[in-house]
Amino acid sequence: MESPHSTAEKKESMIADYGFNAVLTAKPGMGDRLVALLLTGLNEGSPGASEHCLVYLVSRSVSDPDVVHVTEGWTSEEDHHRIFAGEAAQAIVAQIDGLLAKESEYTDYVPVRGKAAF
Repeated sequence: MESPHSTAEKKESMIADYGFNAVLTAKPGMGDRLVALLLTGLNEGSPGASEHCLVYLVSRSVSDPDVVHVTEGWTSEEDHHRIFAGEAAQAIVAQIDGLLAKESEYTDYVPVRGKAAF
């Protein structure tokens, strides 16, 4: 039987202590491919499917479909780095690099609270 504290303890451990937003600019006409590739990050065994990844949101610019935003929130910076050092993440990163028109821009922050319904 589950202890009365286990739900609270699990919720406490599921707080994002590390996060960032990345702005990726695809080569002209490659925005759809970039979005599709980034969304594979949610597949089983991929970084976004990790229990340590609490937020993984892929968005697009309305005015420029080749500009893609990725928002991530992780249980810790160490968890993020460990997961991204893995084979699945590195395979995605290698493919992303070939689609980009320029260096990605990153803003560090920690998601506090919000809502997403898809």
